[in-house]
Amino acid sequence: QVCPRLRTPRLPVWLCSITGRHGVLFGTDSRLLSDWKMERVFHLYFYNGQPEQTKTAHLTIDTHSHHWEEGQSEEPSSPGKRRPSVEMAIRTKWSGATVSWNGIDPFF
Repeated sequence: QVCPRLRTPRLPVWLCSITGRHGVLFGTDSRLLSDWKMERVFHLYFYNGQPEQTKTAHLTIDTHSHHWEEGQSEEPSSPGKRRPSVEMAIRTKWSGATVSWNGIDPFF
């Protein structure tokens, strides 16, 4: 039998398979599970256990950013428009969200 806490976690957590590697994307604010207003700007953490990741990535997610605030001069297929796979995975839940890596170099 599955423990009730495993069926309904107290904190938001997602197991991810990104580009063939597994990782955990999680938040530390339980209100993200129950209050839709908390989905405006919030923090998530990503850890994959790979040697190139020396510490958990702290990400700031803004779901009300505007796509036109990004650079207009770049072509959609240009290297500057490519996004890390972690960001694309986040956007499957929060379409159009911007992700700040808070000073670390994006990976994946």
